[in-house]
Amino acid sequence: MKLQHVSSPFPAGRQADVRRFYGDVLGLTEVVVPRTLDAGRLVWYSSGAGMELHFFTGDLAPGSARHFCLDVGDLAQVRGRLIEAGFQPYDDTPIPNRPRFFCRDPFGNLVEFTSIQGDYREG
Repeated sequence: MKLQHVSSPFPAGRQADVRRFYGDVLGLTEVVVPRTLDAGRLVWYSSGAGMELHFFTGDLAPGSARHFCLDVGDLAQVRGRLIEAGFQPYDDTPIPNRPRFFCRDPFGNLVEFTSIQGDYREG
């Protein structure tokens, strides 16, 4: 068994903001929504090796600690792109061999960014 996708909400009519943050700022590749689903309410991205991020119009949970995490090759570069785009990444409790930071997307969804550099139990 493996994780295939994670879904997060966005307000109706804000697909352009989903695309700006996840596509333009973070550089994820958008994928076509299955024809049997309402593509007007969904935006999907590939996030590597069969993993996808799905965004749907739905209820938000402002301030929630629930989040998903993206493993990125260059944390400093991603952090810089977020800051340049007007977002406010921040640090949290360190984890050995997993430098990380967090940032809220335009809708308040929390995203963690990390770079797996080894086993956290060995640091």
